[in-house]
Amino acid sequence: MNKYLLVGFLFTCFLFSCKQQKKEIAVQTSHITAPFGKVSIKVPDFSNSEEYSIADFGAIKGNQEATTKAIKLAIEEANQNGGGKVIIPKGEWLTGKIHLKSNINLYLEKGAVLLFSDNPQDYLPPVHTTWEGLECYNYSPLIYAYECKNIAITGQGELKAKMDTWRDWFDRPPGHMNSLKRLYNLAAKDIPVEERQMVSDSSDFRPQFIQFNRSENILMDSITITHSPFWVIHPYLSKNVTIKNVKVFAHGHNNDGVDPEMSQNIIIEDCVFDQGDDAIAVKSGRNQDAWRLNTPSKNIIIKNCKIINGHQLLAIGSELSGGIENIYMSNCEVAENAKLNHLLFIKTNERRGGYVKNIYMDSIQAGKINAGILGIETDVLYQWRDLVPTYERKLTPIKDIYMNKIHAKNVEFVSRILGQQEMPIESIHLKEVTADSIRTEKNIHENVNNFNQN
Repeated sequence: MNKYLLVGFLFTCFLFSCKQQKKEIAVQTSHITAPFGKVSIKVPDFSNSEEYSIADFGAIKGNQEATTKAIKLAIEEANQNGGGKVIIPKGEWLTGKIHLKSNINLYLEKGAVLLFSDNPQDYLPPVHTTWEGLECYNYSPLIYAYECKNIAITGQGELKAKMDTWRDWFDRPPGHMNSLKRLYNLAAKDIPVEERQMVSDSSDFRPQFIQFNRSENILMDSITITHSPFWVIHPYLSKNVTIKNVKVFAHGHNNDGVDPEMSQNIIIEDCVFDQGDDAIAVKSGRNQDAWRLNTPSKNIIIKNCKIINGHQLLAIGSELSGGIENIYMSNCEVAENAKLNHLLFIKTNERRGGYVKNIYMDSIQAGKINAGILGIETDVLYQWRDLVPTYERKLTPIKDIYMNKIHAKNVEFVSRILGQQEMPIESIHLKEVTADSIRTEKNIHENVNNFNQN
C-alpha cells in the first residue's frame, strides 16, 4: 500500500512540475548588428501565458480605488502563479500607481485607456528612484518596476496622465530649488540613499511616468503614451530592453521620450516621439552617485523612428558620469516642421567625469533645425552653475563620433564643437553630412583634434 501511495505521490509531483514548466515565461533572444558589433537582447514572450482581466478582480470604470486595487491583485496572483497577462479591457480606467512584478505583462486591449491620477498622495509611500541622475526616495513613478525580470507593457491601448497638479509643479519655486541643492549635497557627501527623502510640501519632484529600475528582459510594444509628469520612459540600471511601435505625446517640462540611464542592451525601433524635451536622451547618472554605481550605458540601438518635435533627436548627457558608449541611431525621420535644436547633441561639464565614445548616426533626414546637425558642449550646467559648488572637478573625454548620410534643409551650423583646452574632443567623422542652407558658419570649433568631413 505504501508503495502505491509513493508512486501516486511521485506521479502527482511530476504533473505539478509539468504544469509549472508550462507556466514559465519564455525568453527569446534577438541579435542585432551595429557598427560597433553585435548586440544580443533577451525579450520576454507572453504569447502562451495565462490571462487575468482586472474586471475579474473588481475593477470599476470611474472608480479609482477599486481599479487600483484590482490591478494590484491581478498582478500579485499572476506573479504567484508563475506569470501572465494582466488585461486592461476596453474603456477608460482611472487608477493610481502600478507596481509591476516579475513575469507580468500589463496588456491594454484596443480602446483601453489607463488614466493615472495626478494626486501626489496616490504615489506614496516613497520608493527608491532618481531625480536627474541622483538617487533618492521620491514619489513612485506612475508605473514602477524594481528588481523585476521578464516584464512587458503591450497592447493597442493608451497610458495617459492627468496633468493638473503636475503642470503646477513645472515651475521651480524656492522650495523646489532648495530641495535640489539638498539632494545634490547629500549625494556629493555620499549620504546613504535611504536618508535622501525628497517628498515634502515644497520639493515638488515630479515622478517619471514609467521607470524600470534594476530590472531585465523588458518589452514595450504598440502602446500609446499621452502626457507625463517628468521623463516618460526611464530604463535605469536595467538591461535587455525592447521598445517598439510605441507612440509618445508629451509636451510638459522635462518630457524626454526615452531616457536609458546606466542601462545596457537596448533597442528602440519604429516609434513616434512628439516631445516637449529630447526624443531620446542617453544618460548614465550624475557625479558621485554614478561614480559609486560605476555602470555605463552601452549597446543601444535606435532605428526607424519618427520625431514630430523634441529639443534634440538624440541627446547624450548631461548626466553621463558612468560613461556612455556604443550608441547607434539609424534611418530616423524628423518631421518637416519639427521644433528641434540638434540631431545629435553631446553635453557635459567639469563636474561629470565619465566618458563618451563610439556614437554612430546615419541615414537621417530633417527640415529646418534651430541650431545644428551636431553639437558638442563641455560647459553645460543650466541652473546648477551658481546653485551648488563643484566638489570635485572631473572632465569628460569624448571621442569617436561618426555621422554618415545626414541631411537637413536649413541649419544655423553643421557642427559646433566646444571642447576644453586641457582635454580636446577627439576623432569626429562626418561623411555626407549636408544642409541646403547654413545661417552662420558651417563649422564652429574650439579644441578639437582629428576632425574629418567629406
